[in-house]
Amino acid sequence: MFTGLVQALGQIQTCDRDRVSIDCPAIAKNLAIGDSVAVNGVCLTVVEILSYGFIADMSPETLNRSNLGQRNDCPANLEPALAVGDKLGGHFVSGHIDGVGTLVDRIKQGDAWELSFTAPEQVGRYIVEKGSIAINGVSLTISKCNASGTGFSTAVIPHTYHNTNLSHIKLGSYVNLEADLLGKYVEKFLRQGLVSPEHSPTRLPDREVTPDFLAEHGWGS
Repeated sequence: MFTGLVQALGQIQTCDRDRVSIDCPAIAKNLAIGDSVAVNGVCLTVVEILSYGFIADMSPETLNRSNLGQRNDCPANLEPALAVGDKLGGHFVSGHIDGVGTLVDRIKQGDAWELSFTAPEQVGRYIVEKGSIAINGVSLTISKCNASGTGFSTAVIPHTYHNTNLSHIKLGSYVNLEADLLGKYVEKFLRQGLVSPEHSPTRLPDREVTPDFLAEHGWGS
């Protein structure tokens, strides 16, 4: 489990179909075999400690779902796993990427930045205004989005912008997206009839969850 608060920037040195090596002297001294580290939001397990960083195994699923297989000079966002007693300053981030989006616009607003992204439909369905999302492992708040969630913007404060790779990614670059975990469970419970005002076990029809759908099943005002 992670918080989406990046601890350091690293550099992907080598990446193939099975393994990735990360140059990260800022956190390497505190790592141990078996530790979890979010690399651009992807939860990886440390299998070997190096003098300058670590090596992690990767599965085809990881490469297919994320941007880790796309080599570039952009640094990688790094966050060690949340430890018991640590402060939770972002939101609950699992490190399991839902899909890859694209940076489409960057606008400076005073000292802050507004970044706009596209998202695939399977991620957009969980994107709501003022909701949370992890972009390359960075916990951010959605400032606005279209009805489908496939286009959205986030406001990024100077500290976050300059201490993560959000200041390095270029327009058109791919970013890892992880939607808020809570939204996924709520949707499943509604579809399977596990939650209803009367706690009915009746399975709800396999329909899109819309305001009309919620009102029909007793969730309206």
